[in-house]
Amino acid sequence: MDLSAYHSFIQELARESAAVILPHYGRPELAVEIKADDSPVTVADRGAEQRMRELINAKFPAHGIIGEEFGSERADAEWTWVLDPIDGTKSFISGVPLWGTLIGLLHRGQPVLGCIHQPVLKQLMIGDGKVTTLNGQPVRVRATTRLGHATVLTSDTRNLARYQNGAASERLVSQARIYRTWADCYGYLLLASGFADISMDPIMNPWDIAALVPVVRGAGGVITDWHGGPAYPAESTLAAATPELHAEAIQILNSI
Repeated sequence: MDLSAYHSFIQELARESAAVILPHYGRPELAVEIKADDSPVTVADRGAEQRMRELINAKFPAHGIIGEEFGSERADAEWTWVLDPIDGTKSFISGVPLWGTLIGLLHRGQPVLGCIHQPVLKQLMIGDGKVTTLNGQPVRVRATTRLGHATVLTSDTRNLARYQNGAASERLVSQARIYRTWADCYGYLLLASGFADISMDPIMNPWDIAALVPVVRGAGGVITDWHGGPAYPAESTLAAATPELHAEAIQILNSI
């Protein structure tokens, strides 16, 4: 499958969305709305997604789009773009650069290309399931195989018990060498570039996951749902640097 044209276009989407987002970053006066699911949204989220939709519809009018802010159009198309303009809006509105733009491309319902863009730190990660690059240079996960040596990341510690087995989650993180909330999409960027070993989220949406799958796999990592099932579509995510570490985490997370 030749994805070269889409590699170029995904970079254009990343640049154009960043141009919309960055003028709003680090501004305490930025207005924040609360959506029905109790999550925050800003003009930056909506403006960036709208810009990406305009570009997709102009370049690939037959392609589908699934986005966090404006829903779906032609979602059953052979090729579908999955957009999260600001993954980590809570960090964004707090002036913390642990957020990013997620852009995924599905082919017949499965992720084949993904991008994590952190424009404040000037980091652009692209993966196609075989190779993952950071600013054009190939990256790999590190070779950690034991939980006691691992850095484990999650987005919100309260969600571990709210959406999954909280006691099992606590057993896992208590055994890790380092446990931090350097997460949302940035946690998966850290994992894929060799700076963390497990990134896990007990509750996810399609726009949270689609880009992550080819990124993690392209860097040599393992990604599934919380129970070891298919990574997409799923309602949770567990990514690990090695099969051994992933298997250990799955066993602990699903123990009684």
